[in-house]
Amino acid sequence: MSEAGRTATRRADARIAPLELAVLAVASLALLLATATQLAPFTWTETLGFISGGACVWLAVRQHILSWPLGLANNALYFAVFFEARLYADMALQAVFFALGCYGWWKWFARRGAAPLAVTRMARWEVGLVLAGVPLATLGLREVLIAANGAAPLLDALTTAISLAAQYLLGRKRLENWGLWILADVIYVPLYVSRGLHLTAVLYAIFLAMCIVGLRDWLRAHRAGAGA
Repeated sequence: MSEAGRTATRRADARIAPLELAVLAVASLALLLATATQLAPFTWTETLGFISGGACVWLAVRQHILSWPLGLANNALYFAVFFEARLYADMALQAVFFALGCYGWWKWFARRGAAPLAVTRMARWEVGLVLAGVPLATLGLREVLIAANGAAPLLDALTTAISLAAQYLLGRKRLENWGLWILADVIYVPLYVSRGLHLTAVLYAIFLAMCIVGLRDWLRAHRAGAGA
């Protein structure tokens, strides 16, 4: 990549506007107060998961490295939330997400002394792996969840397989990770509504909107880097 391309990538990596931080802070405080005063019927675990998840995804959209530690906290919180809801694949997914989050954090941080990791497209072998791996993982995991008396075996397995692929691609800054997240979120929203996790359903609807913005912004960054 040329020096102009590196400069564009550095700007993207640090691009967090004060107004965006203010909006995140105010929204988080409002939700914490609503939970503390019992104005909102949410548990503290789900509330903190909502806050950390929303901040994590938005920082990922902005290509900011702080997305990763927030994501690790979010994984721990939602491990407990999904255990209570008997969504066992999503629960186990948080543990795998935690490991992939550590990988992604290292992958992004390791480039901080040089040019930041650039937004790139998937390699052919990654496309083949996703196209073959997601259906196979879904079928296999579905059988495990049926045996474990999971609440929604097929949808739980499908979203788990898609999310694992998306998280791996996010760690490598592949543009296509956003398309997979969008697909997963479209399924997640009604799934969580059906399990009574209404705040989590709202969070994933917000995730869906953020992922659309992420796809747009990363596409622009990719084009800028490729043309530099």
